[in-house]
Amino acid sequence: MSIKASGNQFLKINLITIILLFVLILAGGVVRSTGSGMGCPDWPKCFGRYVPPTSISELPANYKKVYADKRLAKNQKFAKMLDVFGYSELAMRIRNDRSILVPEEFNSARTWTEYVNRLIGAISGVFLLLCAVFSFKYWKSNKLIVLLSIFNLLLVGFQGWLGSIVVSTNLVAWIVTVHMLIALAIVAISIATYHMAKVQGRYKVQSKPLVTIVTLLVLAMSILQITFGTEVREKIDAVASHLEGSYRDSWVTRAGEIFSQHRDMAVIVLILNLILYALIRKGFNRHSVQQQLMSFTFLMVMLQIVTGIFLSYWSLPPFAQASHIVLASLLFGAQFYLLLNLFSSVNVQGAGK
Repeated sequence: MSIKASGNQFLKINLITIILLFVLILAGGVVRSTGSGMGCPDWPKCFGRYVPPTSISELPANYKKVYADKRLAKNQKFAKMLDVFGYSELAMRIRNDRSILVPEEFNSARTWTEYVNRLIGAISGVFLLLCAVFSFKYWKSNKLIVLLSIFNLLLVGFQGWLGSIVVSTNLVAWIVTVHMLIALAIVAISIATYHMAKVQGRYKVQSKPLVTIVTLLVLAMSILQITFGTEVREKIDAVASHLEGSYRDSWVTRAGEIFSQHRDMAVIVLILNLILYALIRKGFNRHSVQQQLMSFTFLMVMLQIVTGIFLSYWSLPPFAQASHIVLASLLFGAQFYLLLNLFSSVNVQGAGK
């Protein structure tokens, strides 16, 4: 295979990988919003199978005890690891969490929801492996592409393991946030390697420092807002657990101050994106990739607001929860790609207008 052909293969595979990663984030959002995390009580298999059961009759009579014991053993190992790293208090909480011993009822819909999520994750992992393999085409010209591709492959393996811990430990708060931030990091690395390969030997963009500074600020605020969003979800999970799934229309009001902070920050994010939109329109013409990305970003912001309204006033409908998280991820991805295109771009039209 020629160097050019392998480079094209890398770009195609990387682009598919980026799409798959966003689909995976959506699938993860569906799993959380439907409470399907324990649909498969073991990992990486599901009820000890590569293809999960469709009926409880396919499971042994003592399946609840078997998987509760496995979950307990797994959490004990995780608690030991936390002790080693100095998180003894959290380790003790996990050891003393009696809810871990409560057996999960088999639910075919939840089982297959979690299974599809894992399947998408496995396919994404395969494509990240292919990205790492084809990235070696750039070893002589840009070693960073290769190193980042390999690191991303390792990171997604860690993310898969962490995902199993998220579920096994009843969604321990800080792990949920770390899990989401690592997902964004994986997306960002894939976008960065795609961009570096795409613009290699292409144009440098002469954009004004103010545009770059505002873009960095907007990106930082988006990450902070997503972090607040995961904390809101953690609080909602705690409220839902306390109320045993009842009184859903009161969950938002019971979430407290963190929900109000998340909502108020949304206004700040909107204002900053309006400022950035004005700067991009002034500095780049409408045919430039920078202005196209900014238009897409602004669309994501508006859709985020719409789903946020649904979540606030319609008792957290599951479809809005899943949509909200994937829109936030798309917003982050578009803003990050915009930032990269402020330094170099395959499309120089309108730059430094």
